[in-house]
Amino acid sequence: MTIEMPYQPLPVDQSDVRYIHGPDSALQPGVPAGETVELEWRGSEVYPGTFRKFWVHVPAQYDPAEPASLMVFQDGWWYLDPAGEVRGAIVLDNLIHRGDIPVTIGVFVDPGVFPDAENPKNRNNEYDAFDDRYVTFLLTEIIPQVAERCTIAQSPERWGICGGSSGGNCAFTAAWLRPDKFRRVIGYLSSFAQMPDGNPYPDLISRVPRKPLRIFMQGGHRDLPGMSHSGTGSPKTCAWQPLSLKRATTSALSWETADTAPTTAASCCRTLCAGCGGPTSIDRYTHHPTWRRLR
Repeated sequence: MTIEMPYQPLPVDQSDVRYIHGPDSALQPGVPAGETVELEWRGSEVYPGTFRKFWVHVPAQYDPAEPASLMVFQDGWWYLDPAGEVRGAIVLDNLIHRGDIPVTIGVFVDPGVFPDAENPKNRNNEYDAFDDRYVTFLLTEIIPQVAERCTIAQSPERWGICGGSSGGNCAFTAAWLRPDKFRRVIGYLSSFAQMPDGNPYPDLISRVPRKPLRIFMQGGHRDLPGMSHSGTGSPKTCAWQPLSLKRATTSALSWETADTAPTTAASCCRTLCAGCGGPTSIDRYTHHPTWRRLR
């Protein structure tokens, strides 16, 4: 079903423009709040010398006797911040309360830093690499700490991973290399163009057997131009590569895409949970001259 809305052009200058949050991004009367625990991790073997924080959000409906689904967010605090743009824990609480998604443990992981180093950030080293270090880090160092506190479902159909910009291609790479663990992916404005040796996926995916991944990828036509690690870039780079990736690999993976401005976190979660214990109908909203609801 298509719902047509009056056309409203975007202003040329968007320096003072922000998208209005939907109801799922706000605390709602009668919705019990889950509990969020902050943890620190200094003992990484995959990324020696790094320090990071991560947060585990346990919904009020969680029952230790019933294994919960798992959703991992890169750039953890940015996605968790209750006063920020995503408000991940609030969204999860609202969707779980309404039954739109199964009971899901949210794990919000910050990128590592090297304390006291001149260049402390390790984000791009972790997120942009085309190798299994980051997903190994999650599986051997972070998720075991979550499993000590919560009963997590073991089916990869109930494990998801989410990120934006470099965190988006990080999420894709984690699921691509370990589909035996992660089979649900959300990528916002993924920075495939920043991968050190270039984006391997349009060529790679078309040459390998189909993988059991379900992916929601959003690309914005007003995204910033990107510069690769070699120092080159083009006005289309970051916005275009996620969409060209989708076009190159439609036959190899299962996709839901939104081309333009930010899609709500709630819509993405509902999309990915179709077929994994959540609803089978899919809602998708995009900020576009014609807003669409697809079922």
